[in-house]
Amino acid sequence: MGVGPGDPELLTLKAHRCLRAAEVVAYPVARLDATGMAAAIVEPFLDPAQRRLPLVFPMVTEPEPLLEAWRAAAATLAHEVQQGRRVVFLCEGDVSLFATGSYVLLALQRHHAELAVEVIPGISSVAAAAAAGAWPLAFQKEGLLIRPCPETPEAMEALLALAKASGTVLALLKLGVRWHWIQPLLQARGLLDDALFAERVGWPDQRVMPAAAVQAGERPYFSLLLVRQGTSAVLP
Repeated sequence: MGVGPGDPELLTLKAHRCLRAAEVVAYPVARLDATGMAAAIVEPFLDPAQRRLPLVFPMVTEPEPLLEAWRAAAATLAHEVQQGRRVVFLCEGDVSLFATGSYVLLALQRHHAELAVEVIPGISSVAAAAAAGAWPLAFQKEGLLIRPCPETPEAMEALLALAKASGTVLALLKLGVRWHWIQPLLQARGLLDDALFAERVGWPDQRVMPAAAVQAGERPYFSLLLVRQGTSAVLP
């Protein structure tokens, strides 16, 4: 179940209804003593009688620990359902977009196919950032590419060229440390004034502003950039 990027008021009505009906509320954490961002989002709506079920997903890139975590989470969720309990698994943002929930869903489908699973979409950080900045994501025939930020200036140059040639708006996630070289690169191409920068979307310390207002340097992991290089749309 997608719970949006941070603001509890961005929870959908369907997500709220299913959340309130659940007996077990499961959510991802990096370690057992952590709260979990998805759990923090829905905390205002939880009832003390609902059992909290943190599921550990290590912050690593090696495949084996990740596979083990996804399969273990699926097995735990399946066990709860098989005991006749109503269970929801929370996911920050949208459950199908760069989400831990996507891998858990695949593990459930492959190893516990007998279970009935419903996927409830959530608002993504990209959509929430565009709305907060009054920045239309795509006009008319423009394309929209959502992807993690490139790792090198060369890759970024190639992506900008491809996007410009195809009339595609770029939504680049996980800027983090890369902003120190992306900012001057965009500045040299005159793209900062029309780009939108956002970090910690939906949280109390959210920042959404023109990219030209953000100096080069390291930014939080949960930061993103929206870049448009001109448009062929008929605009008012």
